[in-house]
Amino acid sequence: MIPDKLILEIVTPERQVIRAFVSEVLLPGTNGYLGILPGHTPLFTTLSIGEVVFKQKDQQFYLFLSGGFAEILPNKIIVLAEIVEKPEEIDVARAQESKERATQLLNSRDPKVDIDRAMARLKRALSRLQVASRAEIKH
Repeated sequence: MIPDKLILEIVTPERQVIRAFVSEVLLPGTNGYLGILPGHTPLFTTLSIGEVVFKQKDQQFYLFLSGGFAEILPNKIIVLAEIVEKPEEIDVARAQESKERATQLLNSRDPKVDIDRAMARLKRALSRLQVASRAEIKH
């Protein structure tokens, strides 16, 4: 029998961010986003920088995630992440500054710039800004 809900647990080294019953989850996998519904085939995967989206009843919720791992079971998802932030926890001014610094680095002609690090910084900043912009959205 396929379960009708999933238990979603998201933890960082510092805290348990969420433990809730959800009907659907979208995770930023290393090779693209993963959509997970109850009854999903067991899977262990790495996670990238991006937005976590989950549904409870008829509402969608958003989190910023910066890398980690997910164990997906038919009735449970366990996410072990380096950094997870709720929309209201994101420092928008700091994310905007980080976006601008990363963009400047990427646009510079300096051969000493580590392009991969600058791209990761930009991706983190853009993802934080996207999640923060959803703080007021109610679905």
